[in-house]
Formats: sequence, C-alpha cells, structure tokens
Amino acid sequence: MANGAARKRPGGKKIQRIERGDWPPRVVMRPAGGLRTLEAALIRSGLGPVAGVDEAGRGASAGPLVVASCLLAPKAHAALAGLDDSKKLTENVREELFPIIQRLALAWEVVVIPAWEIDSIGIHVANIEGMRRAVAGLDPVPGYVLTDGFRVPGIPVPSLPVIGGDASAACIAAASVLAKVTRDRMMVAMDQQFPGYGFAAHKGYNTPEHTEAMQRLGVTSEHRRSWRNVRETGRVATDTAYAG
Repeated sequence: MANGAARKRPGGKKIQRIERGDWPPRVVMRPAGGLRTLEAALIRSGLGPVAGVDEAGRGASAGPLVVASCLLAPKAHAALAGLDDSKKLTENVREELFPIIQRLALAWEVVVIPAWEIDSIGIHVANIEGMRRAVAGLDPVPGYVLTDGFRVPGIPVPSLPVIGGDASAACIAAASVLAKVTRDRMMVAMDQQFPGYGFAAHKGYNTPEHTEAMQRLGVTSEHRRSWRNVRETGRVATDTAYAG
C-alpha cells in the first residue's frame, strides 16, 4: 500500500494509514471553538497531549519571574469557557479560574525564578530556563508544547512558538493564569514584608509610584539590581527589614 493510502474497514468507512514518510502529519486547521482550534488540530494529527507555557513578571523591576506550564484534557470543559489571556481577565476572574485549572488540568507546574537568579543569568535566559523546568515537571509528558511568543530550545518534545499565544491557545491561556495569579499573590505578600513600596498595587512594575518609593526608601533584596532604573536609583535600603 502506498504511503498515506486509504483502506476500508467493515462498514465501508475509510481509514487513513500514516506511513513513516508522512510523519509528522500535515496539520489541518478546522474550527474547534474558542481557543481550542490549534490544540485540536495537533491532537487530531497524533501530536497530543498538548501543553502550553507562559510567564508573568518578565518586565517587572522587582519580584520573581513566574513560569507555568499546563496540560489540559483534549475535550473542552464548560468550567473553562471563560478562559482567555490573563491580562484581559479581571483579578476576580483569574482567581476564580485558578483552582478550576488546577483541578481540571491533566498536569500543571509552576516555576519561580527569584530576582537574584534573574540578575545572575539575565531575564531572557531565566525565561527560557523557567519554561524548560516547567515542561520537565509535567506528568504525563506532553507530546507537543506551545510556547507564548518565542522558541524555547532544549525542550525534549516538539514545540511551536505562538505569537499572542495566551489569546490563541487554551493551554497557554491556562498557563498564563497560573503564572499571573501565583506571582500576584507573591507580590501582595511582599507588600507586607516591604511596606511603603506599593507592591500589592503595581506588582513590581515600573510605575511612577514604584520609582518614587525606590528613590525614597532605596532598593530591596527583591529588586532586580541588573535593571537600569534600579541601578540608577543609586541607593540600597538601609533598614535591615528592607535590605534583606
């Protein structure tokens, strides 16, 4: 039988047999509803299960980088109908989705990379390393990985970068919610540890309020010292409770 030739089974329906020469199979995109189109196409082609990976805190000048991976069940669940890019969701909706994703996912993993490690290896390397760790922590092992925005070398299974992936693939959107909620909670706790910086409000990003607090109080052990605006503050917090 020729590569990819069809044969009939009882009842007259055709079965498409995939030979080695056809691998990887051609992915046919069909409407699947919501954010499931890309994942559904990969699963139909025998490339599942499909995991998504995303991060939170890449652009912040304080606090950790949090990377999450998520492996959703092939069939969409009604409880996840509101899933979307975490940045488009309200805080309340993200908090509501967070435990649902954890409960319904086949597997998920959250990796936290602290400020000192970001300073040591650089934010891009930290992001890639975090994604590798997040994928490595999944059980079962995915057959395919979708990453948000850029290629991640070193992932031991086939992967594809998806521009705007957290708004295009449900598994990436789920990972983005896991990462965002985890980091936001950490920054709220950090606000209690370092009062006066406003971490609960701005989450470590470069707002005027954050800049003013750094200039007034100095930078803490949770600030990324390799960031230009942090270096230019020129002052380390002298209060031991802040300096860490």
